[in-house]
Parts: sequence; structure tokens; C-alpha cells
Amino acid sequence: MKKSNEIDQYIAGFPGDIQILLEKVRATILKAAPGGEEVISYKMPAYKLNGILVWYAGYKNHIGFYPTPGPIKLFKDDIKGYNTSKGAIQFPIDKPLPIALITKIVKFRAKEVLMKLKAKRKKI
Repeated sequence: MKKSNEIDQYIAGFPGDIQILLEKVRATILKAAPGGEEVISYKMPAYKLNGILVWYAGYKNHIGFYPTPGPIKLFKDDIKGYNTSKGAIQFPIDKPLPIALITKIVKFRAKEVLMKLKAKRKKI
């Protein structure tokens, strides 16, 4: 897969410390679900593999991670201590990124999207 220049430009627009965190999230996603495509969706970096798996974004005080509502419910015990909403998790920039958690969520999303795709194909 070719790296997306749009993603590179997005990340380059942040201060150095946030760039480093965004690149770590990016590398974690790419490793957890190889073979997909990096895209910009809703003006944020996203990762697409049979559909959008996750989005992520940089902010002044946190990295936003948007895996959709399913993983928020499923991994509720794992994400205690982070600010969350229906479909988002905020990772504070002053704490280490939870790489293992991000990996687990991305792998779950890859399976979830594939299952939905298979179910959709069966209906056709």
C-alpha cells in the first residue's frame, strides 16, 4: 500500500509532539490490519479495509480515536479512564498511547466489517 500524501500533510500540520503520537497511531493501525488503504474521511485520517475501520485525529490535548460505537461498548472495561462518547475515545497527549488497546480495537473492527460484508453478500 502506498502512503497517503494527504495523511502526511494532515500530520505535518501539528506540533512535533502530536505528530509523533499521530504517526504511532497510524503505524499501529497499519500493522493491525495490513492491506487496507489510508484515506481522508470527515477531514480526518481514516483506514479503510472492506469499509472504514477507524478514524483518528490530533487535537491540542488529546488524540481522538473513532472506532464506531461497537468497540466502545465491547471494550468498555479497557477504556475506563479515558474520555469517551458514543463512537470516540480520547487519548491524552501527556500519557503513553495504549498501543495494545488500539491494536485490539482495529483487529476487532476488521473482523466486524468483514462479517457485515459477508452478511450483505449472502442477501444478494
